[in-house]
Amino acid sequence: MKLLSSITALALLDSLVSSGVHAQADTPSQYPLHDNGLNKVVQWDHYSFKVNGQRLFVYSGELHYWRIPVPEVWDDLLEKIKAAGFTAFAFYGNWAWHSASNQTLDFETGAHNFERLLETAKRVGLYVIVRPGPYVNAETNAGGFPLWLTTGAYGELRDDDPRYTAAWKPYFSKFSEITSKHLVTNGGNAIVYQIENEYGEQWENVKTKTLNAAAGRYMQSLEDTAREHGIDVPLIANDPNLNTKSWSEDFAPNATGNVDVAGLDSYPSCWSCNLDECTGTNGKYVPYQVINYYDHFQDVSPTQPSFFPEFQGGSYNPWGGPEGGCPADIGADFANLFYRNLISQRVTAISLYMMYGGTNWGALACPVVATSYDYSSPISENRHIDSKYYETKNLALFTRVAKDLTVTNRVANSTSYSDNAAVATSELRNPHTNGAFYVTIHSTSSSGTRESFKLNVNTSIGKLTIPQHAESIVLNGHQSKIIVTDFSIGKQKLTYSTAEVLTYAVIDGHPTVVLWVPTGEAAEFHVKGARKGSVQTANGSKAKFYTDRQGVTASFSAVSGKTVLQFDNHVKVVVVDRPTAYLFWAPNLSDDPTGPVDKSVLVQGPYLVRDVTSDGSTLEFTGDESNATAIEVFASKHYQSVTWNGNKVKVSKTSYGSLKGSIGFSKTTIKLPSLASWKARDSLPEKLASYNDSGPAWVDANHQTTSNPTKPATLPVLYVDDYGFHNSFHLFRGYFDGSATGVNLTLQGGMAFGFSAWLNGKLVGSYIGNSTVGKTSLVLPFANATLNSNGSNVLLVAQDNTGHDLRDGATDPRGILGASLQGGASFTKWKIAGEVNGERQLIDPVRGPLSEGGLTAERLGWHLPGFDDSAWNASSPSTGFSGAGIHFYRTVVPLNVPKGVDAAFSFVFNAPASKAIRVQLFVNGYQYGRFNPSVGNEVRFPVPPGVLNYAGDNAIGVSIWAQTEEGGKVDVKLEQDYVLESSWSPRFDGDYLRPGWTEERLKYA
Repeated sequence: MKLLSSITALALLDSLVSSGVHAQADTPSQYPLHDNGLNKVVQWDHYSFKVNGQRLFVYSGELHYWRIPVPEVWDDLLEKIKAAGFTAFAFYGNWAWHSASNQTLDFETGAHNFERLLETAKRVGLYVIVRPGPYVNAETNAGGFPLWLTTGAYGELRDDDPRYTAAWKPYFSKFSEITSKHLVTNGGNAIVYQIENEYGEQWENVKTKTLNAAAGRYMQSLEDTAREHGIDVPLIANDPNLNTKSWSEDFAPNATGNVDVAGLDSYPSCWSCNLDECTGTNGKYVPYQVINYYDHFQDVSPTQPSFFPEFQGGSYNPWGGPEGGCPADIGADFANLFYRNLISQRVTAISLYMMYGGTNWGALACPVVATSYDYSSPISENRHIDSKYYETKNLALFTRVAKDLTVTNRVANSTSYSDNAAVATSELRNPHTNGAFYVTIHSTSSSGTRESFKLNVNTSIGKLTIPQHAESIVLNGHQSKIIVTDFSIGKQKLTYSTAEVLTYAVIDGHPTVVLWVPTGEAAEFHVKGARKGSVQTANGSKAKFYTDRQGVTASFSAVSGKTVLQFDNHVKVVVVDRPTAYLFWAPNLSDDPTGPVDKSVLVQGPYLVRDVTSDGSTLEFTGDESNATAIEVFASKHYQSVTWNGNKVKVSKTSYGSLKGSIGFSKTTIKLPSLASWKARDSLPEKLASYNDSGPAWVDANHQTTSNPTKPATLPVLYVDDYGFHNSFHLFRGYFDGSATGVNLTLQGGMAFGFSAWLNGKLVGSYIGNSTVGKTSLVLPFANATLNSNGSNVLLVAQDNTGHDLRDGATDPRGILGASLQGGASFTKWKIAGEVNGERQLIDPVRGPLSEGGLTAERLGWHLPGFDDSAWNASSPSTGFSGAGIHFYRTVVPLNVPKGVDAAFSFVFNAPASKAIRVQLFVNGYQYGRFNPSVGNEVRFPVPPGVLNYAGDNAIGVSIWAQTEEGGKVDVKLEQDYVLESSWSPRFDGDYLRPGWTEERLKYA
């Protein structure tokens, strides 16, 4: 049956269901159990994935190792994903990060070695969805293509052009070879391998099923290469929208390029923090409006799991988007509503994009999005967790223990299940156990009204209207609830519960189940087989008990805090409100990603519980805390003592068997440097006619032809990528003799780019930039400059390149498309400078080709630790300078974060005067912020540990480019975002990630 999203459609189903008409119940025998023909370690069918014979609800979240170039921080992030109840995580590769040139591959240096990510996944117990590319999109520079690929010399990209094939094979082969060692078939945790990304190109015409032969050959070549290099887990693909219907064996039997399991990506809320961008395949953007996916999966992949390799975790913030990111409609309520809605449509494999967004540091930035890639993710850019993380955790913990969810049929979807037509319900039922899930939502999903209702359910003790004794179930605001019936908790069952199941554990052979509702709401549940129940906590909510022949019902008029109930059939139930549920955790004593319930320990109280291990009769917990708090542990009676981050916790045993104690918190003061003592130097000597550009930093721009499909308006070709320069800032020096009245310049640099031009040292004009414009033409008069009528004149053009476009736009050139003088003269020579050595030979393999551009400060390494600035003048960014130009400011400051503490810090910028400035932030050699107040609103730039040295000196650099004669200045502050006591330490030895300055830099002046 379709997922109904309108009142009219729901009314039709009302009549059907009230007449006893339901969707036809599928039987498991209808659907074959598939494998890839190589092994049976990972299998799948219509219902779900199976790994090593065990059905799996895949709840995954995405992170990108190359966006956080610190392997030690990967550990922190994966521990947080595991703690939230996820069974998996996903990650993109990035060809550009590993391949600075077509002759190099680096999978070893620093954060280029992504094996640490896979090893950590094994340690913490997470399955892995691996997505190597070669194209990944990801709102990153050229979609992850290395920029040497964008010149046009490699033919058509993303098809079977042999030049492109020869380019991607070394990267894709090596990536596959490395990953193969960590597959679940080889004792690792990687369970599927994605081919390409959102490549919905299977059809020339999907309606007539006319195949795109070249696309099929390209996909098949990628698949064959993966197999040849050891990938023997299922291959997957992700359709970019509901219309493309590509690569599914069910939809196109035996077609070239089909994968094992086809998935779908969807962003039902606005994918951008700029709501004006919200158009496309989903139609007009309406907050909290859900989409029908059920029919899509029935049509495209009926014998495969309903699978989202990407489902919206948040939205990116584009150039020009609001400061700080997105509006509230993709916060905790979004997570509550939309992720439950997927369950209502029988989805059993979900990967949230993003779970942790991170940063578009350095040249990862592309014209779509600037430095921040926070993505409104459950884990924020500075690694903080709050209500969205906790709301996501509440559902993930449930899906991990709700084993019946992995095999369900959708019986019906209607408003007739309740006594309130404003509430719609989808009934999912497991054909083996008869356990059912009633997913409730506003019948108009975008509605946020408060609706009370009673629900008609079918249980093993008969048809019931629930709650039977308590107040009605409530949907209050943008909310959905999953009401369970015949829910297995070990050997016992909840006949029903109007409170949602958070999690459960089997402790000493008996179940302890945690139920939750928003504060103040009623709750009711029935424990099958019980004869008596009692409240065990003195300060909990009041409960009434009702005994019948099948068991005992417990009813609450209003839930607040935590109440523990004990039943005579050894079932323990903990009923909590939302704030209490947010801080309830279920760490596991095994590294099994499925979190076996007999290995789970239940913990309430801390800000974050990362893990638990045992040592004899002691449970050893690790985690984070933001203040002093009580801690309560539900575990086997075998355990008599507790430690927290290595410190013994004084605990006492409650009457109902838990251990209670308190965790102290020492208020930690971290002294932050004031950023008051700076040195400064001019970073644009190239604007002067007397500057000598004969050194190795410069190349002669003398190409008369280009492979790029976009041909230049004038010659020579002045596309930076044609000369091996790709990232960030570029400088062009054009020579001419005699007189001229002006210059006509056409430049392309991506949305929000800018440029300035000087003639013989005098500014003749600038393009300040526009957040929606990536190309511009200007005629700049020379009236205010002094020309050498009988000698050589030099025009310097400085360009800020915001990166290459995505998809087909990756080959759009960057640089000068046309340059012609007015008034008679012609250019006689051009030279170009960019990042040191361009793509020829990396001078900084650890940071890779991303952190530097072509400014003097960057070429000479002024941004690096260890550079000697003792001869520079004292000045500060807040003092700034007058006139147009680029100046570089440098300071070295200490930071000392105490042991046992995790903290986050951000650099905050303010432009008190002219907004016509472009500012770069460098931290220990990494470009970690672009502050462009004329075209963007981002002012806060978090910098992670490892890039920022938490136990020593830090070299901070700030380049200020004033695009007008007003000059430039900027206030810079370092602020503390948060401080926590933590088992994860940011004081690791990160020196290997921060190599210092060397004299080799001096020759690139």
